[in-house]
Amino acid sequence: MPHQTSPVRDQLKAVGLRITAPRVAVLEWLAGHPHSTADQVAAGVRNVLGSVSTQTVYDVLGACANADLVRRVEPAGHPARFETRTGDNHHHLVCRGCGRAEDVDCVHGAAPCLEPSNTAGFVVEEAEVVFWGLCPACSTTHHEKEGSA
Repeated sequence: MPHQTSPVRDQLKAVGLRITAPRVAVLEWLAGHPHSTADQVAAGVRNVLGSVSTQTVYDVLGACANADLVRRVEPAGHPARFETRTGDNHHHLVCRGCGRAEDVDCVHGAAPCLEPSNTAGFVVEEAEVVFWGLCPACSTTHHEKEGSA
């Protein structure tokens, strides 16, 4: 019986990566769970495949990030997060409390949507913006703590 085709398998093939069960599982799981940490991805993939090492998940995430199938987001002070939404120069909202991240579309169109006042000779290709604040759950908890102080 021939291998089934799927969008994830087609993506891997298109970028020249071997189609392996861990790669397929990571990409499929991450598509439904954007902004996940590597540990969260590993736990989710283990629920699908049974056993897979954390190192294998890190290797898959690295290979997929290098092939632009996955975007690595590194908010300061929080673990790196991964998503399959790539190539559109979107930005992120990150909660200072719990680390939750949400996508924010670029409001000015094509990349880069921000222009630096001085490029110092650089050819600017992309702008990465992180908006920081408190998510609704952490904001409520924060206000409750302030009220009881």
